[in-house]
Amino acid sequence: MGALQSSPGQPEYVDLAEKTGFSLEQIRVLHKRFKQLSHNEDTLRREHFNGIPDLACNPIRSQIIEAFFDKRNFRQNGEGTVEEIGFEEFLVVMSHFKPPKLHVTEEQRESIRKEKLRFLFNMHDTDNDGTITLEEYRHVVEELLSHSEALEKNTAKCIADAAMLEVASISMGHMEPDEFYEGITFEHFLKLLNGFEIESRMNIRFLYMDTVNLCK
Repeated sequence: MGALQSSPGQPEYVDLAEKTGFSLEQIRVLHKRFKQLSHNEDTLRREHFNGIPDLACNPIRSQIIEAFFDKRNFRQNGEGTVEEIGFEEFLVVMSHFKPPKLHVTEEQRESIRKEKLRFLFNMHDTDNDGTITLEEYRHVVEELLSHSEALEKNTAKCIADAAMLEVASISMGHMEPDEFYEGITFEHFLKLLNGFEIESRMNIRFLYMDTVNLCK
């Protein structure tokens, strides 16, 4: 499963560059980090993420880790989870955090945005039932806002709380008394985050690299 043995520049890495949009140099850097995390093994397991300091204090630590083992994020239309991943799966998941290229069409940009939002949605839809809770939606908004240098952490939390309450008010306000609120679907999620600048906010710093700078 994705346990590539060759070095960047070999055919396998050329294929990965086309599949993920990373350059061969970026793949080389990510491969080095993969080997560090896996202790030079060919696969990564969940416990390999436990020693990452920046991840230890992240409020959605478990969701981030699970995202790397969720088949829905491998771009293979799979479901369920795996116990370990090879470098190919690691790279594909990392590519979800890659900012779009500067010169893309509006159609391509919208497709990239939708894919990123699907990744975020999957991260919180842990039981794969097609919905996320209001609290999980609040976590998404807070996490996205926390990457803004213009906002303090408490401000981001207040905005996220307000966003959650607004969704609750709108959603439940249109319900009949005997209806049960089932959660936010992906289609609703897309509408809620319409106009929200997401491309540069999705990055991973807990791998000792900034994917915003790495992926430019």
